[in-house]
Amino acid sequence: MNMALEELIALDKEALLWFNSAQSPFLDSLVPLLTSGWVWIPLYIGLFYLVVKNNETMAQIVLVCVGVLLCVLLSGGIDDMIIKPVVGRLRPCNDPSIANHLSLIHGMRQLDFSFFSAHSANTMSVAIFFCLLVRDKLLNSTLIFWSLLNGWTRLYLGVHFPTDVLTGFIYGAIAGILVYLGYHKLYNRISPKINYISTQYTSTGYSKTDLDVVIGLMVLILAVAIIGALINVLTY
Repeated sequence: MNMALEELIALDKEALLWFNSAQSPFLDSLVPLLTSGWVWIPLYIGLFYLVVKNNETMAQIVLVCVGVLLCVLLSGGIDDMIIKPVVGRLRPCNDPSIANHLSLIHGMRQLDFSFFSAHSANTMSVAIFFCLLVRDKLLNSTLIFWSLLNGWTRLYLGVHFPTDVLTGFIYGAIAGILVYLGYHKLYNRISPKINYISTQYTSTGYSKTDLDVVIGLMVLILAVAIIGALINVLTY
């Protein structure tokens, strides 16, 4: 049992070194932007716009917003307040057995614990909740990509091990599903059940034109981040 655990830890470290090995000035400028919650504020506003525009009553809007907050609380909140301190796993950037082998970006070292990744759990829980809420393939792909991208940034920065990120994704997905099931049960109590059959709306009644706004914001954020990183590299 101990040998199997040691092998898993060794594989975990080896995989992290692969993700962290790019040593690219461009990525060193881009990844800190993408891992920041602030850069994604336009996406959050776009999702809020989507909810407000496509729900008829304040009760429906509040219910969705509470669902999103619960996703964050059940994933990242419980992780940061309970799981990380109990497990007490050092972040790779602070782990003496691997820290000296990592390519670390100045100012990106974090001092709290590593297992599991709250970034991965938070983003995946919100992504899964909206996937179930809206039911649109393109939006689903966009939000899942957003979550995976956030998880990758944590590996590139050397602040999480791959198992931290993978566990965060799994835990976040479960949290998102559970919250949606609770949301759906309450929604049926306050709203009539309507099946939407239209090329302009998803099966749950969300306008595809409004979905384009959210997807467009995602593309815009990535474009601005990439341009900003390129400018930073060229002017450094």
